[in-house]
Amino acid sequence: MVIYDWIILNKELIKIVYALIIVIICAMIVIKTDRLFRLSLHQGIRYFRNAFLFYGLAFLIRHIVLISFAGIVNYYSITKILFEFLMIMAGFFLFYSLLWKRFEVVDSNYSSSLLNPIIILFYILAFIISILDYLWNSFIFMFFSQIVLFEIISIISYLNYSKGKEINFLKFYFIAMILSFSAWILNAIVAFYLDWNKGVLMGIYIINIIVFLLFLYGIIKVTK
Repeated sequence: MVIYDWIILNKELIKIVYALIIVIICAMIVIKTDRLFRLSLHQGIRYFRNAFLFYGLAFLIRHIVLISFAGIVNYYSITKILFEFLMIMAGFFLFYSLLWKRFEVVDSNYSSSLLNPIIILFYILAFIISILDYLWNSFIFMFFSQIVLFEIISIISYLNYSKGKEINFLKFYFIAMILSFSAWILNAIVAFYLDWNKGVLMGIYIINIIVFLLFLYGIIKVTK
């Protein structure tokens, strides 16, 4: 009970520390994967890199910038939309990093990993989902889209892992995807059934940190 009370009293500080940890891990992943891409020129790596660039920006905006401007209603609305957009796009980039070869003909005609017809379609979908949640004043569309997306990503990553391709990294990738899938389900349960219970949220924060650390560890193993 004492720990729960402490969490309630220090929830904003916890959010900032949590966000800083995620942002730092994301920055490290982006730097290391960018170096790896420049060495290997593997197209999937640059989309994987973009995913963590967007995750880092999302957590920076949601938990650090927003808290700094607390009380400004319009700023909160803009930040909520931008946070959701970045989070959803990060998921799409992870998804595309696994399937880019299926669109290699399209992808090869564009030098930018942030702009090609498939990515632009993802931008449009992410924007629509973010606006719908803003209009409904909820996170239901983001949660539903990410649960479905990460279920698909988990299946694809398991199939890749079971084939033994790039097994060292894909082992961490598959475990991280299962944890991410679980975290999104827990987020939805907390939002819709537990009224954002702070104790359960702390558990989700820990799961998310483990997920990002797994990705970082996997990248370090590969670069070594």
